[in-house]
Amino acid sequence: MQSSVQHQAMGYDRASTMFSPDGRLLQVEYAKKTVKRGSDTVGIVCKDGVLLLTNRRIVDKLIVARSVEKVFQVDDHIGAAAAGILSDGRILIEKAQVLAQQHRVSYDEPIDSGVLVKELCNMKQAFTQYGGARPFGVSLMVVAADKGKAKLYVTDPTGIYFEYKATAIGESEDELKEFLGRKYKETLNLDDGLKLGVDALKTVLGKEFSLEKLDGCYIKHGEGFHRLKKEQLKKLK
Repeated sequence: MQSSVQHQAMGYDRASTMFSPDGRLLQVEYAKKTVKRGSDTVGIVCKDGVLLLTNRRIVDKLIVARSVEKVFQVDDHIGAAAAGILSDGRILIEKAQVLAQQHRVSYDEPIDSGVLVKELCNMKQAFTQYGGARPFGVSLMVVAADKGKAKLYVTDPTGIYFEYKATAIGESEDELKEFLGRKYKETLNLDDGLKLGVDALKTVLGKEFSLEKLDGCYIKHGEGFHRLKKEQLKKLK
């Protein structure tokens, strides 16, 4: 803690391109802390597809819930959710949508999700390397069904990405990951996965949990992108 304060006092956090003496980019680390303040999101790979489930943190009762968008469709076979600064996330999502459509027009086939995620991470990494701009303060969770194989990726502000079987991002990331680590099984179907995701959020959020605040999507093999409907969530009560 003392070392971090000392580095700040010496000005090592004034630019995203300036390394501290111990090899840290402090502005990038601040961006990662921003993600930790974001809404909780869970992603789960199932034997028949993949799903996303996120908590829409609505702090004003006068806000129209449907205007709080946390889950986005990128292509027929790709969906995404963001944690952190959602306006940053929107820029990356729109970039992903353009890349997906350009690939379809150019090659007459859907883009591979791994290629798309790598392109987004290259863009994120560029904003940690060049002066005059700050890093993206957002992590994206990307789900896809590529040629019958479900995929789940998470990108962070550094431009690093990993593929997961199940994971979480947001304010309660560590607790959610611990819960998923104990309960996840590769034999889960989408219905089981949805129940697991809801149970994880309910356990971690406690009194703040509400089915009305949940948003999500799933991609079933051969059926493409679908948004979760209220009826599907109400069955889990």
